[in-house]
Amino acid sequence: MLRWTTPRTALRISGAFLFALIFASLAAPQLALAQVKIPDEAVLDKDEIAQLLADGELLEKEGRWAEALTHFEDAVRAYPDVAPLKEKVDTVRRRYDVSRRYADRSFVGGMRNLPSEQAVALYDDLLAKIQTNYVDSPRWADLAYRGMLQLDAALFDRTFRQVNMQGMSEEQIAELRRQLWQSAQFDRVQNRYDVRALALQAGQISQAASGMPQTAVVLEFISGAAGSLDNYSCFLTPDQLNEVYSQIEGNFVGVGIELKTQDDALLIVRSIPGSPADKAGIRDGERIIALEGRTIRQLGSEKAADMLKGPIGSSINVTIADGEDNARDIIVTRDRIEVPSVDVVKMLDPTSGVAYLRIASFQKTTTRDLTAALWDMHRQGMQALVIDLRGNPGGLLTASVEIADLFLDRGTIVSTRGRSAGEDFDYTAHQAGTWRMPLVVLIDSNSASASEIFAGAIHDNHRGTIVGQRSYGKGSVQGIFPLGVANAGLRLTTAKFYSPSGQAISNRGVTPDVVVRQVAKPLENGAILEAKTDAALDAGLQAALVQLQPAQISNRAIGQR
Repeated sequence: MLRWTTPRTALRISGAFLFALIFASLAAPQLALAQVKIPDEAVLDKDEIAQLLADGELLEKEGRWAEALTHFEDAVRAYPDVAPLKEKVDTVRRRYDVSRRYADRSFVGGMRNLPSEQAVALYDDLLAKIQTNYVDSPRWADLAYRGMLQLDAALFDRTFRQVNMQGMSEEQIAELRRQLWQSAQFDRVQNRYDVRALALQAGQISQAASGMPQTAVVLEFISGAAGSLDNYSCFLTPDQLNEVYSQIEGNFVGVGIELKTQDDALLIVRSIPGSPADKAGIRDGERIIALEGRTIRQLGSEKAADMLKGPIGSSINVTIADGEDNARDIIVTRDRIEVPSVDVVKMLDPTSGVAYLRIASFQKTTTRDLTAALWDMHRQGMQALVIDLRGNPGGLLTASVEIADLFLDRGTIVSTRGRSAGEDFDYTAHQAGTWRMPLVVLIDSNSASASEIFAGAIHDNHRGTIVGQRSYGKGSVQGIFPLGVANAGLRLTTAKFYSPSGQAISNRGVTPDVVVRQVAKPLENGAILEAKTDAALDAGLQAALVQLQPAQISNRAIGQR
């Protein structure tokens, strides 16, 4: 089992559609047209809430489920006590989950065709892992109810109907829904075997009424059970499980671009240097408007992202539009892409010796990449360091612990606590190999999970200055469990983590020592902004210089003796 902390995984790497995670999470991929502004203190604004609901419902009507989910999740972060917004998150997440899976080739091409007995075995395996490993005691009746809600959401999905319910009228579907809900006796569900029995009953009713394969029903219950536990646990199709492993390893097969949706296109947030996309002339800020001659609107964002995946050496025709809407067709050949976790390294102020680096995620290579960067900057005269974790969604818990240990010589780094005693750990720092220069850490509202472990350890041990905005507030650890059937997997919350001072990170985050309310993007066209154009970076530089002053005064005093 891998211990993973990311709350959500963006539509990010190598032309692969990773959904989140973050794990994560599960929170939606970073696909919003525009982010909801999240105030430090939420003040109830009825007009703004009404507008948020209206904007999200428009995305729903257009079937843009990933964007709708991101929109409503951001709205709930701004207004956490508004019930209609929270209800929208639940309902839209179910619709998004159906559309995501039915755009996934590994699901449609393989899992959907499982014999029903194998689907039931998959459900058994998933429920057993929940019973044994989930951070809280599972509420079995609720899992059964959520499974039925997930099936109900699927009955409204156009693709699900085309695949599983051809020829059924709206009246027949309405009658099927009535039968399903009338037959479900949730008050009798006491254990995981009762959950399985209710799913089998729903499969039999659906097959008798519509000819729907029982496997299709059981798979909806599987997804509903895993996804209803919390925002970070979820069922992983074979492709999604492989992509999780790829993200951990820091390499992928694809075209090498980071994406988010923008109207009827996919905005290229970043074309990874040296990737097939970069070599083909695809640049940051351009848009993908079609793939293989079909527009993104025709394909949908999930399907389009899935099309960018493929084996090494295969090609895809990508239609690119630049900032002036000039379109061009490019043939891109997929290849393996190495994604460094430390993706920007430079001397920020060579005169004072202030160095800068950005950690994009915490993966297996992070400690190696960071150590190499530190020695490189040491040779350039590094006297202080600014580490940028803005936008970092997290990753491997062990990687964040190893990185914190590079800067702490003693004390607790993080503690984890779970329902199982095997999930209880206290990670502590070791003196050997400690870098002792003045340290500044930049965070924002998208710094999450493993980023918060690192920032919390630095903050609570008084090792450096935290600058920026309060972090995301995701304080739980997920295990990645392969399932025994169909090469699928389960991301499951197994523990909660706590900062060295004993503070829970969940819904609290890490509060910076120096708050910067207007934070510019840390990257622009792949290059670090200058301090004067980035308020948080400017504040970080100043904090580093302040930390340097005592050491410089001390050194001058020693030199005068």
